[in-house]
Amino acid sequence: MKSYVWPAIFFLQTAIVLPAPLDPAKIDQITGLKGKLNEREGVYKITFPRDDVKVTVDGWTMPPFMGLGTWASFTESKNGAMVMGDTVLFEDEVNAAMSAALDAGLNVTALHNHFFFDQPKVFFMHTEGEGSVDDLARAVRKMYDTVKAIRGPNAKPAESFAVVGQPSLPEKNSVTAAPLNEIFSMQGEAKDGMVKFTIGRPAKMHGVKIDNTMGVNTWAAFAGDDKNAVVNGDFAVTEDELQPVLKSLLKEKINIVAIHSHMTHEEPRIMFFHYWGRGSAKDLAQAVKGGLLVGGLLKVSSPVH
Repeated sequence: MKSYVWPAIFFLQTAIVLPAPLDPAKIDQITGLKGKLNEREGVYKITFPRDDVKVTVDGWTMPPFMGLGTWASFTESKNGAMVMGDTVLFEDEVNAAMSAALDAGLNVTALHNHFFFDQPKVFFMHTEGEGSVDDLARAVRKMYDTVKAIRGPNAKPAESFAVVGQPSLPEKNSVTAAPLNEIFSMQGEAKDGMVKFTIGRPAKMHGVKIDNTMGVNTWAAFAGDDKNAVVNGDFAVTEDELQPVLKSLLKEKINIVAIHSHMTHEEPRIMFFHYWGRGSAKDLAQAVKGGLLVGGLLKVSSPVH
Protein backbone atom coordinates (compact mmCIF):
# COMPACT_ATOMS: atom_id res chain seq x y z
CA MET A 1 0.00 0.00 0.00
CA LYS A 2 2.75 2.44 0.95
CA SER A 3 4.43 2.08 -2.43
CA TYR A 4 1.27 3.50 -4.02
CA VAL A 5 0.37 6.14 -1.40
CA TRP A 6 3.68 7.98 -1.13
CA PRO A 7 4.09 8.69 -4.85
CA ALA A 8 0.55 10.08 -4.93
CA ILE A 9 1.31 12.41 -2.05
CA PHE A 10 4.61 13.43 -3.63
CA PHE A 11 2.96 14.32 -6.92
CA LEU A 12 0.22 16.25 -5.12
CA GLN A 13 2.76 18.32 -3.20
CA THR A 14 4.75 18.96 -6.36
CA ALA A 15 1.64 20.18 -8.13
CA ILE A 16 0.87 22.59 -5.30
CA VAL A 17 4.23 24.39 -5.44
CA LEU A 18 4.43 24.69 -9.22
CA PRO A 19 3.89 28.31 -10.36
CA ALA A 20 0.85 29.13 -12.42
CA PRO A 21 1.65 29.57 -16.11
CA LEU A 22 1.94 33.07 -17.46
CA ASP A 23 -1.28 34.59 -18.71
CA PRO A 24 -0.33 36.87 -21.63
CA ALA A 25 -3.88 38.15 -21.99
CA LYS A 26 -3.90 39.29 -18.36
CA ILE A 27 -0.54 41.06 -18.79
CA ASP A 28 -1.87 42.81 -21.90
CA GLN A 29 -5.04 43.82 -20.08
CA ILE A 30 -3.28 45.23 -17.02
CA THR A 31 -0.43 47.02 -18.81
CA GLY A 32 -2.51 48.21 -21.75
CA LEU A 33 0.13 46.92 -24.16
CA LYS A 34 0.24 44.01 -26.58
CA GLY A 35 3.18 41.70 -25.97
CA LYS A 36 4.90 38.82 -27.71
CA LEU A 37 5.63 35.33 -26.37
CA ASN A 38 9.00 33.65 -26.83
CA GLU A 39 7.92 30.04 -26.44
CA ARG A 40 11.46 28.66 -26.41
CA GLU A 41 12.50 30.85 -23.45
CA GLY A 42 9.09 30.94 -21.79
CA VAL A 43 9.16 34.75 -21.70
CA TYR A 44 6.39 37.21 -22.48
CA LYS A 45 7.68 40.66 -23.46
CA ILE A 46 5.82 43.94 -23.78
CA THR A 47 7.48 46.91 -25.42
CA PHE A 48 6.73 50.31 -26.84
CA PRO A 49 8.86 52.97 -28.59
CA ARG A 50 9.58 56.37 -27.04
CA ASP A 51 8.38 58.18 -30.14
CA ASP A 52 6.64 60.96 -28.20
CA VAL A 53 9.84 63.04 -28.06
CA LYS A 54 12.20 63.70 -30.95
CA VAL A 55 15.73 62.60 -30.02
CA THR A 56 18.88 63.44 -31.93
CA VAL A 57 22.20 61.69 -31.34
CA ASP A 58 25.30 63.37 -32.72
CA GLY A 59 23.04 65.54 -34.86
CA TRP A 60 21.10 62.59 -36.30
CA THR A 61 17.40 62.07 -35.60
CA MET A 62 17.30 58.64 -34.00
CA PRO A 63 14.43 56.28 -34.89
CA PRO A 64 13.14 54.47 -31.76
CA PHE A 65 14.05 51.17 -33.45
CA MET A 66 17.72 52.07 -32.92
CA GLY A 67 17.53 51.82 -29.14
CA LEU A 68 14.71 53.98 -27.77
CA GLY A 69 12.36 51.17 -26.81
CA THR A 70 10.93 50.66 -23.32
CA TRP A 71 10.30 47.00 -22.44
CA ALA A 72 9.36 44.59 -19.65
CA SER A 73 9.70 40.82 -19.83
CA PHE A 74 7.83 38.29 -17.67
CA THR A 75 8.77 34.69 -16.94
CA GLU A 76 7.65 32.07 -14.45
CA SER A 77 9.48 31.72 -11.14
CA LYS A 78 9.09 29.71 -7.94
CA ASN A 79 7.30 32.70 -6.40
CA GLY A 80 4.94 33.16 -9.33
CA ALA A 81 6.74 35.30 -11.86
CA MET A 82 9.77 37.48 -12.41
CA VAL A 83 9.85 40.69 -14.42
CA MET A 84 12.88 42.48 -15.81
CA GLY A 85 12.81 45.64 -17.85
CA ASP A 86 14.44 48.76 -19.18
CA THR A 87 12.56 52.06 -19.25
CA VAL A 88 13.57 54.92 -21.55
CA LEU A 89 13.37 58.17 -19.61
CA PHE A 90 14.13 61.85 -19.95
CA GLU A 91 15.75 63.76 -17.10
CA ASP A 92 12.53 65.22 -15.68
CA GLU A 93 10.89 61.76 -15.64
CA VAL A 94 13.58 59.75 -13.87
CA ASN A 95 12.91 60.34 -10.20
CA ALA A 96 9.12 60.18 -10.46
CA ALA A 97 9.37 56.92 -12.42
CA MET A 98 11.88 55.52 -9.95
CA SER A 99 9.66 56.40 -6.99
CA ALA A 100 6.67 54.80 -8.72
CA ALA A 101 8.65 51.62 -9.41
CA LEU A 102 9.94 51.33 -5.84
CA ASP A 103 6.55 52.16 -4.30
CA ALA A 104 4.97 49.42 -6.42
CA GLY A 105 7.44 46.78 -5.22
CA LEU A 106 9.94 46.75 -8.08
CA ASN A 107 13.70 47.03 -7.58
CA VAL A 108 15.71 49.60 -9.50
CA THR A 109 19.05 48.05 -10.47
CA ALA A 110 20.70 50.59 -12.79
CA LEU A 111 20.30 54.11 -14.16
CA HIS A 112 22.63 55.31 -16.88
CA ASN A 113 23.04 56.74 -20.37
CA HIS A 114 23.42 54.78 -23.59
CA PHE A 115 24.50 57.65 -25.86
CA PHE A 116 26.73 60.71 -26.14
CA PHE A 117 25.65 64.04 -27.68
CA ASP A 118 21.98 63.14 -27.38
CA GLN A 119 19.41 65.94 -27.28
CA PRO A 120 17.43 65.86 -25.10
CA LYS A 121 19.45 63.65 -22.74
CA VAL A 122 18.10 60.10 -22.57
CA PHE A 123 18.49 57.80 -19.59
CA PHE A 124 17.72 54.12 -19.12
CA MET A 125 16.37 52.72 -15.87
CA HIS A 126 16.62 48.97 -15.35
CA THR A 127 14.16 47.27 -13.02
CA GLU A 128 13.31 43.81 -11.76
CA GLY A 129 10.80 42.20 -9.43
CA GLU A 130 9.28 38.93 -8.34
CA GLY A 131 5.76 38.02 -7.23
CA SER A 132 2.37 37.42 -8.79
CA VAL A 133 1.96 38.22 -12.46
CA ASP A 134 -0.91 40.59 -11.67
CA ASP A 135 1.09 42.57 -9.11
CA LEU A 136 4.11 42.84 -11.37
CA ALA A 137 2.03 43.95 -14.34
CA ARG A 138 0.32 46.58 -12.18
CA ALA A 139 3.71 47.83 -10.98
CA VAL A 140 4.96 48.15 -14.55
CA ARG A 141 1.75 49.95 -15.55
CA LYS A 142 2.12 52.38 -12.63
CA MET A 143 5.65 53.25 -13.71
CA TYR A 144 4.62 53.79 -17.32
CA ASP A 145 1.57 55.84 -16.35
CA THR A 146 3.76 58.07 -14.20
CA VAL A 147 5.91 58.86 -17.21
CA LYS A 148 2.86 59.57 -19.38
CA ALA A 149 1.48 61.97 -16.78
CA ILE A 150 4.71 63.98 -16.91
CA ARG A 151 5.15 63.97 -20.66
CA GLY A 152 1.50 64.39 -21.64
CA PRO A 153 1.15 68.10 -20.77
CA ASN A 154 4.55 69.04 -22.20
CA ALA A 155 6.32 67.15 -24.95
CA LYS A 156 9.56 69.02 -24.27
CA PRO A 157 11.56 67.64 -21.31
CA ALA A 158 12.55 70.16 -18.66
CA GLU A 159 16.10 71.48 -18.70
CA SER A 160 16.50 72.11 -14.97
CA PHE A 161 15.61 70.70 -11.55
CA ALA A 162 14.48 74.20 -10.55
CA VAL A 163 10.84 74.72 -9.70
CA VAL A 164 8.87 77.92 -10.21
CA GLY A 165 9.90 80.55 -7.70
CA GLN A 166 13.04 78.74 -6.54
CA PRO A 167 15.91 81.23 -6.13
CA SER A 168 19.17 80.72 -7.96
CA LEU A 169 22.13 79.49 -5.98
CA PRO A 170 24.30 82.34 -4.63
CA GLU A 171 27.40 83.20 -6.63
CA LYS A 172 29.55 83.03 -3.50
CA ASN A 173 29.43 79.90 -1.33
CA SER A 174 29.06 80.37 2.42
CA VAL A 175 27.86 77.10 3.96
CA THR A 176 28.49 76.96 7.70
CA ALA A 177 30.36 73.77 8.47
CA ALA A 178 29.67 73.40 12.20
CA PRO A 179 25.96 72.38 12.03
CA LEU A 180 26.75 69.82 9.32
CA ASN A 181 29.69 68.43 11.29
CA GLU A 182 27.27 67.89 14.16
CA ILE A 183 24.71 66.12 11.97
CA PHE A 184 27.29 63.72 10.52
CA SER A 185 29.23 63.41 13.80
CA MET A 186 32.48 64.01 11.94
CA GLN A 187 34.64 66.84 10.71
CA GLY A 188 33.99 67.77 7.10
CA GLU A 189 36.51 69.13 4.65
CA ALA A 190 35.89 72.87 4.16
CA LYS A 191 36.96 74.91 1.13
CA ASP A 192 35.84 78.33 -0.13
CA GLY A 193 32.48 78.18 1.68
CA MET A 194 31.81 74.56 0.64
CA VAL A 195 31.85 71.47 2.87
CA LYS A 196 32.43 67.83 1.94
CA PHE A 197 32.05 64.63 3.97
CA THR A 198 33.63 61.36 2.82
CA ILE A 199 33.06 57.93 4.39
CA GLY A 200 35.05 54.91 3.29
CA ARG A 201 33.62 51.45 2.69
CA PRO A 202 36.14 48.61 3.26
CA ALA A 203 36.14 45.92 0.56
CA LYS A 204 38.54 43.67 -1.36
CA MET A 205 39.33 43.38 -5.05
CA HIS A 206 41.54 40.58 -6.40
CA GLY A 207 42.36 39.83 -2.76
CA VAL A 208 43.68 43.37 -2.14
CA LYS A 209 42.11 45.56 0.55
CA ILE A 210 40.48 48.68 -0.87
CA ASP A 211 38.83 51.53 1.00
CA ASN A 212 38.22 55.27 1.06
CA THR A 213 41.25 56.58 -0.80
CA MET A 214 41.00 53.83 -3.44
CA GLY A 215 37.54 55.14 -4.33
CA VAL A 216 35.20 52.95 -2.30
CA ASN A 217 33.35 55.66 -0.46
CA THR A 218 30.14 57.52 0.19
CA TRP A 219 30.45 61.30 0.00
CA ALA A 220 28.34 64.43 0.18
CA ALA A 221 29.42 67.92 -0.88
CA PHE A 222 27.49 71.08 0.04
CA ALA A 223 27.59 74.47 -1.69
CA GLY A 224 25.48 77.66 -1.71
CA ASP A 225 24.55 79.10 1.66
CA ASP A 226 22.84 77.77 4.78
CA LYS A 227 19.29 78.42 3.54
CA ASN A 228 19.78 77.97 -0.20
CA ALA A 229 22.12 75.06 -0.78
CA VAL A 230 22.86 72.20 -3.12
CA VAL A 231 24.20 68.76 -2.23
CA ASN A 232 25.65 66.25 -4.60
CA GLY A 233 27.55 63.06 -4.04
CA ASP A 234 27.80 59.31 -4.27
CA PHE A 235 26.67 56.36 -2.15
CA ALA A 236 28.67 53.11 -2.09
CA VAL A 237 26.28 50.32 -1.06
CA THR A 238 25.93 46.57 -1.29
CA GLU A 239 23.20 45.04 -3.43
CA ASP A 240 21.07 44.43 -0.33
CA GLU A 241 21.43 48.05 0.81
CA LEU A 242 20.68 49.66 -2.56
CA GLN A 243 16.87 49.61 -2.56
CA PRO A 244 16.27 50.89 1.02
CA VAL A 245 18.82 53.69 0.63
CA LEU A 246 17.31 54.76 -2.71
CA LYS A 247 13.87 54.86 -1.09
CA SER A 248 15.15 56.90 1.83
CA LEU A 249 16.70 59.61 -0.34
CA LEU A 250 13.80 59.78 -2.79
CA LYS A 251 11.40 60.20 0.13
CA GLU A 252 13.37 63.32 1.09
CA LYS A 253 13.21 64.69 -2.48
CA ILE A 254 16.85 63.95 -3.26
CA ASN A 255 17.22 63.26 -7.00
CA ILE A 256 18.99 60.09 -8.12
CA VAL A 257 21.01 60.73 -11.27
CA ALA A 258 22.97 57.50 -11.85
CA ILE A 259 23.18 53.91 -10.55
CA HIS A 260 26.02 51.68 -11.72
CA SER A 261 29.16 49.75 -10.76
CA HIS A 262 32.67 51.19 -10.56
CA MET A 263 34.64 47.95 -10.24
CA THR A 264 34.75 44.27 -11.11
CA HIS A 265 35.56 41.25 -8.89
CA GLU A 266 35.15 43.24 -5.67
CA GLU A 267 33.98 41.55 -2.45
CA PRO A 268 31.34 42.35 -1.40
CA ARG A 269 29.86 43.61 -4.65
CA ILE A 270 29.49 47.39 -4.38
CA MET A 271 26.94 49.47 -6.29
CA PHE A 272 27.34 53.22 -6.61
CA PHE A 273 24.59 55.77 -7.05
CA HIS A 274 24.96 59.50 -7.57
CA TYR A 275 22.50 62.11 -6.35
CA TRP A 276 21.62 65.83 -6.40
CA GLY A 277 19.44 67.83 -4.02
CA ARG A 278 18.35 71.40 -3.33
CA GLY A 279 17.17 72.97 -0.07
CA SER A 280 18.59 74.25 3.20
CA ALA A 281 21.99 72.83 4.10
CA LYS A 282 20.70 71.29 7.31
CA ASP A 283 17.72 69.61 5.63
CA LEU A 284 19.93 68.20 2.90
CA ALA A 285 22.42 66.90 5.46
CA GLN A 286 19.62 65.22 7.42
CA ALA A 287 18.37 63.58 4.20
CA VAL A 288 21.82 62.18 3.40
CA LYS A 289 22.30 61.11 7.03
CA GLY A 290 18.98 59.27 6.80
CA GLY A 291 20.33 57.26 3.87
CA LEU A 292 23.44 56.39 5.86
CA LEU A 293 21.33 55.20 8.79
CA VAL A 294 18.91 53.16 6.67
CA GLY A 295 21.76 51.39 4.93
CA GLY A 296 23.65 50.82 8.17
CA LEU A 297 26.63 52.43 6.46
CA LEU A 298 27.99 54.16 9.55
CA LYS A 299 28.47 50.77 11.22
CA VAL A 300 30.64 49.35 8.44
CA SER A 301 32.44 52.50 7.37
CA SER A 302 36.14 53.12 7.78
CA PRO A 303 37.44 56.09 9.80
CA VAL A 304 37.23 59.42 7.98
CA HIS A 305 40.56 61.11 7.30
